[in-house]
Amino acid sequence: MMSEMLIVGWERALMAAEKVKRRLRRAIRALDGAGVPHVVVGGNAVAEWVARIDDEAVRNTRDVDLLVRRADFAAARAALEAAGFVYYHLLDVDVFIDGPQGKPSAGVHLLFAGEKVRAADEYPCPDLDESERAAEFQVATLPALVRMKLTSWRLKDRVHLLDMIQVGLVDATWPPRLPPPLAERLQSLLDNPNG
Repeated sequence: MMSEMLIVGWERALMAAEKVKRRLRRAIRALDGAGVPHVVVGGNAVAEWVARIDDEAVRNTRDVDLLVRRADFAAARAALEAAGFVYYHLLDVDVFIDGPQGKPSAGVHLLFAGEKVRAADEYPCPDLDESERAAEFQVATLPALVRMKLTSWRLKDRVHLLDMIQVGLVDATWPPRLPPPLAERLQSLLDNPNG
């Protein structure tokens, strides 16, 4: 009985990760089809970078974060809604949930290039030109992604940064390249990578 529950739980975890990948691909296809420039950021961008070094160190994420220009919001919204996503505004974030039964926490979150995510953030999101082509999508450059994670500084952002540190993408040479307080935040993770 217990092993059956573990298998079901394990299979559900794998299916959940696969749903996020399908959601990401669907959103990207919709935006590409509408000619809306965008960049993958957040947990999926971290996964892209970490997988380049160690695919076994990749951590799953439950949502999709995309960076777009504010001027392209109407076109992005129309494209995502045409692909079956439902617009939802939550805590100053523009979210597209996966159908009427979707969850905002597992949706497609649009962030705006050159704008702060939260008013209290020290720095804005990067511009779209701070990106490069990955196999399937345009992804934030590593410096841009690290700055975003250091600016957000939530627990999951710190975990993502630790993942990048542990595979060697980010090291002691990085803090001098960062503005305060981002340099101090990164240094604290480098000094104590085990919490």
